[in-house]
Amino acid sequence: MPVKIRLARRGKKGYPFYHIVVADSRAPRDGKFIENIGSYNPNTNPATINLDFEKALDWLQKGAQPTDTCRAILSYKGVLMKKHLLGGVSKGAFTQEAAEAKFAQWLEQKAGKISAKESKLSSDKAAAVKARLEEEKKVKEAKEKALEAKRAEAAAAQAAAEAEAAAEEAASQEEAPAAEEPAAEA
Repeated sequence: MPVKIRLARRGKKGYPFYHIVVADSRAPRDGKFIENIGSYNPNTNPATINLDFEKALDWLQKGAQPTDTCRAILSYKGVLMKKHLLGGVSKGAFTQEAAEAKFAQWLEQKAGKISAKESKLSSDKAAAVKARLEEEKKVKEAKEKALEAKRAEAAAAQAAAEAEAAAEEAASQEEAPAAEEPAAEA
């Protein structure tokens, strides 16, 4: 019976969530499986992976073949590295202690990379928020300047209208006495 380590899809449409399962290769994707060894959520950044390390390693040593995506997940979590190191121990290339030391060093490097990515993501998010706020501030200032210019234009137009009205009133007052004088001579 060929055994595969693969993903079984769960979750709703457009928002997948996967279980990492050990199943007979002839069984349907979301059908019968032998054992559930973890979960994978690609919707988060970085993706959330929960994996029973010992069970995954045990199934790999028994000969289970991971699919491409599961191979990437197992590699990311270090299961394939541990299997490789245990193979070296069984061949006598190095001791169990040396293998554990190499694996611990690899885990530290991986943890450093992951924390660097998470800190970069959080700083990028903070920078994006800051840039958005600065852009909103510029737009607000531009709107305020335009509104101030409009108010100044309206005030100038009103002052011009008042001046014109005052000039017309003065002109009408000058014309009115002039019109009364010729009537008096007649």
